[in-house]
Formats: sequence, structure tokens, C-alpha cells
Amino acid sequence: MSTKTVEHLDGIGALVERYQVFLLDQFGVLHDGTDPYPGAVEALSALKRAGRTIVLVSNSGRRARPNEARLLKLGFEPGSWDQFVSSGEIAWRSFHEMEISGKLRPNTKCLLISREGDRSAIEGLSFTLTGDGDDAELVLIAASEGDRYDIEHYRRLFAPAAKRQVPCFCTNPDKIMLTAVGPRFGAGQLADLYESLGGSVTRIGKPYTPIFDAALALAGNPDRSTVVCVGDSVEHDVAGGIGAGVATALVLSGILADTPDLAELFDGLNAYPDYTTDLFKFAD
Repeated sequence: MSTKTVEHLDGIGALVERYQVFLLDQFGVLHDGTDPYPGAVEALSALKRAGRTIVLVSNSGRRARPNEARLLKLGFEPGSWDQFVSSGEIAWRSFHEMEISGKLRPNTKCLLISREGDRSAIEGLSFTLTGDGDDAELVLIAASEGDRYDIEHYRRLFAPAAKRQVPCFCTNPDKIMLTAVGPRFGAGQLADLYESLGGSVTRIGKPYTPIFDAALALAGNPDRSTVVCVGDSVEHDVAGGIGAGVATALVLSGILADTPDLAELFDGLNAYPDYTTDLFKFAD
């Protein structure tokens, strides 16, 4: 058990004088996918008015632009963040580079797992979509519809592709997602399922280093002692922030809202945030 002291904050405003750059998660911190959390719109704007650099860093299989459009639709102020980097954006750019270099064949048959038929993750790429694991040449897990389908639906879909060792990319490593009907299994659990069926998976997003490197580059490659990563997941935001060498703050409004023993969770993952706060609000 760690002896590290985790400081509990009354609001995110307490960090303004300590850090210059804020790497912020969106789901579970700013909003729940449907509505902003109380005080979140005001807190984000207040951070920006304080002159802080704000990069939103999201395990979203969508590219940056549709994510930013959603934030504006939810009522967040234009200009209240500086940059947005998503795991979907990182993946799209990687696939694009593979196409240019010839490493990815044109019209590769792609089994895309997304929400509500969303194809934004592959727009502009020369994939041919297939809904069948039997003839897929690449599997892209950009999201989960765990609120619509059970895990057996995905098992049946994945099994033929995994058996043939079709490469799989997961652009949203989150294992739990927030939905209108409560927490459900996320894309990260689908990636685990694909592996359990014998396939191999490349995961893109938090807690892995490339997305943090991309976010810090967008922030101007600051001294990492001036950076704090704020999120609602110990496994992705806290562990990822620690791996990137920055401070971390855990917001308890998202997937951990009903967690009875945070210390046990920290110990189990060997990842301890510097700070916790109940909500992403500026102050009481």
C-alpha cells in the first residue's frame, strides 16, 4: 500500500496557480455524453480566461472536429480550449500515412465498430466497409454499442476475423462508457474480447504514450512540471499522466462516481493521482 497523500480539492481553480497547461478529458469530466456536468462549462471558460493552455485529450474513436462540434452543441463556449486531440484523430493520421507509404492497400475491407453507423473515423481513407468478420481484412473498434447489444453479439462478429488473425485496431481503450441507461462495456472491453478469441490488437489512446506526446506537442512542448492531466479514469488518465511525467487530478463524477474504496483501486492499479475533486467545477 502506498503512503502517498492524495490532496482533495474543492474545485479545479485550486490548480490555476500551480500549473500552466491542462490536459483535460471530456467524457466523465466535462459531460456525460448527453449533458455538461454542473459547473463544467463555467470552469472550462474560467481556466481559459486565467490564461492557461488547454488541450482536450479524449479516448474517442471520432476525429477531433466532430468532438469539438459536440462540445459546442452541449453549450461549451467557443475558444474555451486551445486544441483537441482524440485517439481517433491519431489513428486516422496513422492510417493515412500507411496509405501514402503503401503499407495499407487501397480498398482494404474494414469491419468498423462504431456507434449509430458513424463513419467519421474513416472518412477520407480508402477503406471498403464490410459488416462481416468472415471477409474483413482489418478490424477497427472505434466505439461500443454496449447499451444496444450484448457481448455475445460482438463475439459472433469478431470470431471469424480473430481466427484468421486479422489485425485489429482499438481507437478507444476505455473499458467502461457512460450511456443514457447507465455504464456499459466500452470499446476497450471489445478489444479484450478480440484478443480472447485469438486475435491481436493495437490500442491507440490513453494511457499509451503517443497521444500524450501529441497533446504536449500541441501545447508547445512545455516543461512537464507545469502540466496537469485531469480525467475520470485511474487506468487511463492517471496511469497515462504518470507515464507521461505530468501531475494528475482525478474527477469523481464519471465512471468512479459510485466507487466505495478509491484507495483499493489506486493500490490495485499502482497508480495514485496527485489530486481528486468531486466535480470539474472552478470552486465552491
